[in-house]
Amino acid sequence: MASTGAHGEHNYLNHQKGLWSWLTSLDHKRIGIMYFITVMIFFLVGGLFALAIRTELWSTGETIMTAETYARVMTYHGAVMVFLVIIPGIPAFLGNFFLPMQIGAKDVAFPRLNLMSWYCLLLGAGVALLSLLYGGADTGWTFYTPYSIKHAPAVICMTLGVFIAGFSSILTGLNFVVTTHKLRAPGMTMNRIPLFVWALYSTAIIQVLATPVLAITVVLLAAENIFGIGFFDPALGGDPVLFQHFFWFYSHPAVYIMILPAFGVISELITTFARKTIFGYTAIAYSSLAIAAVSFFVWGHHMFVSGQSEFAGVVFSFLTMLVGVPTAIKLFNWIATLYKGSINLASPMLFALGFMFLFTIGGVTGIFLATVATDVHFHDTYFVVAHFHYVMVGGTLMAIMGGIYYWFPKMFGKLCNDAWARISFVFIFVGFNVTFYPQFVLGSLGMPRRYFDYLPEYEHLNKVSTIGSYLIGIGFVVALITIIHGLLKGKPAGPNPWGAKTLEWQTSSPPPHENFHTTPIVTAGPYEYR
Repeated sequence: MASTGAHGEHNYLNHQKGLWSWLTSLDHKRIGIMYFITVMIFFLVGGLFALAIRTELWSTGETIMTAETYARVMTYHGAVMVFLVIIPGIPAFLGNFFLPMQIGAKDVAFPRLNLMSWYCLLLGAGVALLSLLYGGADTGWTFYTPYSIKHAPAVICMTLGVFIAGFSSILTGLNFVVTTHKLRAPGMTMNRIPLFVWALYSTAIIQVLATPVLAITVVLLAAENIFGIGFFDPALGGDPVLFQHFFWFYSHPAVYIMILPAFGVISELITTFARKTIFGYTAIAYSSLAIAAVSFFVWGHHMFVSGQSEFAGVVFSFLTMLVGVPTAIKLFNWIATLYKGSINLASPMLFALGFMFLFTIGGVTGIFLATVATDVHFHDTYFVVAHFHYVMVGGTLMAIMGGIYYWFPKMFGKLCNDAWARISFVFIFVGFNVTFYPQFVLGSLGMPRRYFDYLPEYEHLNKVSTIGSYLIGIGFVVALITIIHGLLKGKPAGPNPWGAKTLEWQTSSPPPHENFHTTPIVTAGPYEYR
């Protein structure tokens, strides 16, 4: 199908003019772009907080901020990155844009709910920011009781903000489940849908089932702060560990809300840039569902040192390690797909390979934390910080960057400068390892997390880690410049510059308002390379 680029034929970008047409749009593609802009702004804010943290930890003692300010900066870095960047990142942006197109639909099942989900995210972020008027929250992004009960106004604003933003996640998940079941094109059976859709579908199940638990938890915390009800306050007969159970019952599945969509992106990139049919399609598809199912039963590994029974520790340890099985299935199948493939090392593929390397380190180090005996030593040290960032940043953010570079031509009808995109990858990948690998060592040596200051013998590795954080910052600045340059001066992209096989590449770039000029009829699987 021929394309005349971004400014030629009728497409979703020029379908209606003016800011109001965007703010009231029911087009899933426009809502995806608005999510993209929103998430990128929050990512910039969260990234600046991260650089501030690492700058403070450059040397012992007070460097650029007081201990109180450090606690607040750390709280907002965590809350912004988790609740406003990584959780909505891939599903709300790339998922919104491409899930309907990949199954041959004209839109999501509930367009108005889709728009409402974006406004819920904005409103939640706005309410959370009100906490700054009360001096800011300093509880950490986990809001652990009983400490969070003593800082009422700021914590109430933060928790209510998270509560409202949670509705964004629920509505998106609901939309994806119904859209996947009800709006597939003729011939698009469940065993023909792309693996990205399988990943989003599995994520949506977690979003719909787990997010209400967090909503209830933060409402109870707000009620405790406002009315003095003793749910979690030991002084009133409450149990702080109950809060941990409630919080992690959502927040560990939330890790898979963050990482499952990333798996889907990587599956698309691997098959496209290896020019091969994906190895083990069925195994990868059902492993997503398996991860979603098991994720609900692993929260207790966060509480090995919180006084739970030895038996519970053993059970949660076993279940946590069980998650590694479907995850390894994905990794092995990706490697098998690469075997004897005609590999094109374009920038999206570099991010996919970077993801596989970094996520593997993150996954393997997770085994140390899933084992009760070693977790006692590593708990609440920088080892946990390194593990978490290898999974979330090395995983999810690498996949987001790969996905942006991969689908950019489809979204905007223009090509990014691939050389600059590769440079951004080098800075991000090298900077990431320089930042977080030393933190494994620091954690092993006993440096606790969340501390404003540390012993002099830790200073050398902290300096290395801080240098790495600035390299990551440079990498993302280069990526931003590359994306803006692509938008303004990028060369026109054809409908399928990568030679991919999934449905979204069978329409013009950028796509028309209705996605397809004629409803596609599917006669084969999504990755039929020959």
